[in-house]
Amino acid sequence: MKLSPDETIFWQYGIFTINLTIVTTWAIMLLLVIAAQLITRNLKTDIRISHWQCVLEMIVTTINDQIEEIGLKNPKNYTGFIGTLFLFIIASNVLIVLPWYEPPTGSLSTTTALAVSVFLAVPFFGIGKKGLKGYLKTYIKPTYIMLPFNLISEATRTLALAVRLFGNMMSGGLIVAILLSITPFIFPVVMKALGLLTGMVQAYIFSILATVYIAAAVHDSKALNKKQL
Repeated sequence: MKLSPDETIFWQYGIFTINLTIVTTWAIMLLLVIAAQLITRNLKTDIRISHWQCVLEMIVTTINDQIEEIGLKNPKNYTGFIGTLFLFIIASNVLIVLPWYEPPTGSLSTTTALAVSVFLAVPFFGIGKKGLKGYLKTYIKPTYIMLPFNLISEATRTLALAVRLFGNMMSGGLIVAILLSITPFIFPVVMKALGLLTGMVQAYIFSILATVYIAAAVHDSKALNKKQL
């Protein structure tokens, strides 16, 4: 029983390896690029629009509303990053309905890469909003003693993002594999449906947490405290 799609290797030369995780990741990226190109090539501002444009506008509007609800003004500045995270994860997870498909999010290397992307995006947006000096000051608030704790917090929440998504997707795949070996007809269908729901929820949670971390970097603590009160 395979614990990760990393175990399926197609080609290897020294330290360079092409495994199932890499293949499915690039396939999903290509699928998203092609879908985006096809949907956006004939965008209209008329009353009558295509069904695909309607779906796209609903997705973008929903993502923008969620970003704004968390506290980020001008959500369009963050839609590209947050939206890409959400669409990639949900596409990776929803495709489990296909036979023999193994989601790349079931690999710790993929979830770590996604978490590192969030880790780098936080200072990127924070520095863009506050400047380098203003952003670095957040690590010593409310006192200099908090510096090591704030640094540890940055590292641990990145690790938590990676492990949470990996753990949920891997455990779901293992349960389906076990049930397939015991009862190959009924339970796997139910578990596939539950796995589909879990994958969508995990995509939402990952994106929301990424937005929260960015919002914390963009806003100062006083502003956040006033908003919470």
